[in-house]
Amino acid sequence: MREDIPIIRLRNDYGTLVVRDGVILCFFMRRSHREVAHAVWRALQVYVRAIPPGSLNWYVSDDGDMLPLDDPGWEHIREQILERPGGGAWHVELSETPGGAGGYFFEYNGRKLDDPMFSHDDGATSAVSFSFPTEYLQEHGSGHLRSLALELGRELPFSFGYASLAFVSHPGSWYAVRMQLLEYLRRYLGLDLYWLGETSRVIGTRARGAYWLTFLGQPLLGQLGGIEVLRDKLSFPEVSFEPMEGERLLLTLDEWPDAIDTAKKVYFPQYRALAHLLEPHLYEERTGWFSLDKDNIRRWLRRLCQ
Repeated sequence: MREDIPIIRLRNDYGTLVVRDGVILCFFMRRSHREVAHAVWRALQVYVRAIPPGSLNWYVSDDGDMLPLDDPGWEHIREQILERPGGGAWHVELSETPGGAGGYFFEYNGRKLDDPMFSHDDGATSAVSFSFPTEYLQEHGSGHLRSLALELGRELPFSFGYASLAFVSHPGSWYAVRMQLLEYLRRYLGLDLYWLGETSRVIGTRARGAYWLTFLGQPLLGQLGGIEVLRDKLSFPEVSFEPMEGERLLLTLDEWPDAIDTAKKVYFPQYRALAHLLEPHLYEERTGWFSLDKDNIRRWLRRLCQ
């Protein structure tokens, strides 16, 4: 168990918990929905089996309403992922709570990349995320979560993916407490702030940063020189390499994820070394979801390169 993972609970003006500490796993796939649908459904089943029964209780309907995730709800989700034929985009959200921030959350954004709707989005991807409360990590241990992340990654044809301590929130809900978040963002460099829908529109086959678990697919792994080059450049005792089928790689930067608390003046050279290797391959945000000044998110995404 790690004692130094911060406990974070941020509430909006109505007293609703909208941000909490947790772990996020994200995978980005430069594939159309029809190519990844079955893999996403299998990965969802892996996630559901791994978390406590009843951890996912609600889903977002086609009309945007929150509905109970009962047996008919699950059938709707199955049909939406596997059988819905038309449209240029697929969006699935499954959550622990009907509002606010629960620890367990599943999101999928599928896209038909040859649809004219995305003709201007040359970096569009299909993407999926899975979140966990910090308590899950503490109870089951980092080895269990790493094995689970690897199992999920094996199902998904990712170009890039990662697992990290994070500010867990429903998509975009953290914006209501963004001023409170700034203090935490400056202090904890190892906590991820994410918005899957926005990033998946632009990341393409590029990277998002250096994380506790960093999944490298093609063509990114090849652009970095391959596994042997990375072994040479990341020759730290904490770093491990897990080759995966399809010329892919899981990099583990330490036994446990770390918040990288700048108040403690700690230094994690393996994080910074990987960040520098990835810097030429980082994507650029095109919207102001993080800040109206896009330079803010550019600097934040490169925070470990300083």
